[in-house]
Amino acid sequence: MLTGSEILQLLQSLIWLLAGVGVFIVGMNFMSDALEKSAGSGMKRMLEKISNNRLSGVGIGAGVTAIIQSSSATSVMVIGLVNAGVMTLMQATPIIMDANIGTTITGVLVALKNDYFNMLMYLFAFAGVMMGFFKSEKIKLAGLLCSGLGLIFVGLNVMSSEQAFGNPLVEMLFTNIFKTINFPLLLIFVGVIFTALIQSSSAATGVVITMVGTGVLPLELALFIILGANIGTCVTALLACVGANANSKRVALIHFTFNVIGTALFTALIWIFKEPAVNLLVSLFPGDDPMSLQMRVSVFHVVFNVTTTLLLLPFTKWLVKYSSLVIKDKKADEEIRTLKYVDDRLLSTPPIALMQVKKEMDYMLSLVEQNMNLSFEAMETGSLACGERIRSNEAIIDFTNGALTKFLIKLSVGASQSDERVIGSYFHVLNDLERIGDHAENFYEIGEEMFGKKLEFSEKARTDIQKMSESVLKMLAISKEAFETLRKDGLSELVVLENTVDDMKKDLIASHFSRLAEGHCTLEVSPYYSSAISGLERVADHLVNVGYSIVNPIGSEKEN
Repeated sequence: MLTGSEILQLLQSLIWLLAGVGVFIVGMNFMSDALEKSAGSGMKRMLEKISNNRLSGVGIGAGVTAIIQSSSATSVMVIGLVNAGVMTLMQATPIIMDANIGTTITGVLVALKNDYFNMLMYLFAFAGVMMGFFKSEKIKLAGLLCSGLGLIFVGLNVMSSEQAFGNPLVEMLFTNIFKTINFPLLLIFVGVIFTALIQSSSAATGVVITMVGTGVLPLELALFIILGANIGTCVTALLACVGANANSKRVALIHFTFNVIGTALFTALIWIFKEPAVNLLVSLFPGDDPMSLQMRVSVFHVVFNVTTTLLLLPFTKWLVKYSSLVIKDKKADEEIRTLKYVDDRLLSTPPIALMQVKKEMDYMLSLVEQNMNLSFEAMETGSLACGERIRSNEAIIDFTNGALTKFLIKLSVGASQSDERVIGSYFHVLNDLERIGDHAENFYEIGEEMFGKKLEFSEKARTDIQKMSESVLKMLAISKEAFETLRKDGLSELVVLENTVDDMKKDLIASHFSRLAEGHCTLEVSPYYSSAISGLERVADHLVNVGYSIVNPIGSEKEN
């Protein structure tokens, strides 16, 4: 029976332990965010260029995840590319398979830490904080990376200190817990739940490795928790595919199935051959020092992920077929995704076909206008009720753009010179409308992300965005009327407004940085403000193209 002072001491140690876990997770998030922001666009381009070669997919999947240190982020990125139609399901599967390998680097670093390494990481944390005071965004991003890397090891050392796992009472508590929860399936379940809650298999693995290093978690039990962590990391990808198309949901299913199969195979092996497996790891890293204890878990984590990938890579096609059988295309979606006014039977009468294409584009333009108004409201007020409507409209806009482009390609074969001019103009307008639709969705996502992070624009920033968006909406009304009625009356005003928007962008960005320097605006809001202002300026450029398409096929302000 514990005395009052012992209970208090135990509570203090558990709080210390939780603080260490919290610092570790914050460090992981800092580092992952910094790496994703600095390399995310490049990684996305790399993923977009992937071929159907399975080995290249494996290499890219491991490489991308090793760089951004998050298999969840890689999976979400791949789901986004599949949802956009940039990547096929067959191309995405090898990347998803090998994303797990990239995250093993964190475990190896955790296992290799020592006093000298820790001192270096502490310096990194301090240097990162100091770099945050610089005005350069690149230096601040590098500082975020350094502080994140340092905080990971600060958290690990807090967890393994005398105040946390070093306390005999804590050791006794966890020893009793793992005497109760020593059944392999229960341990796997613990790994799944813990990883799902913190949404990072790297963080979960780091905590388990530290527990083994301090001696509170036996190696033979830790192996099963590590296996469960690989299933828990699928939660992020499963959440990311909500509202996405069927192929995106199939990617998430493949990710989940792949990890479950790998976990099941290794669970059976370790369960049956637990003693030989543990003895092998001990013989590879003999000794009772923390590094040896931790390296055993880390190496097992690497072997598990590499072996699972090698075993299942030949079955990529089967996994794709399986996912297609489980998740079928919805007939309702197929009915919705049809053009309202255009049919291939009109190809024999190009003039009539072009009239119908114009109607389809007028409808597309009306959806773009709806989304612009809704997204501005969401971004400025934080109201997210229109999210489903915006995404539904955007899906129709994207489909219309693709379907009309294919139709116009067919129509251009054998078209007259005058029809070719109109077709060329429509190609450009379709591209501009699709891009404006993307920006509208981005504006909504700015509001959505800020709401999720409980961030708000300052009163001045909100007023500035509102003024700029009002100018853009005026341009939208003029461009829409010009395109629908083919009247040139408002085109000169369109140019004046576009120049005004350009000037506003320069002035607003400059005033925003002044507010940052004076402390009237927070750094967390800065990327969203800059993104909103830049997006509005780009929309203005596209609107000029749409309006002037009635006098010039390429949308130039000068008549051709």
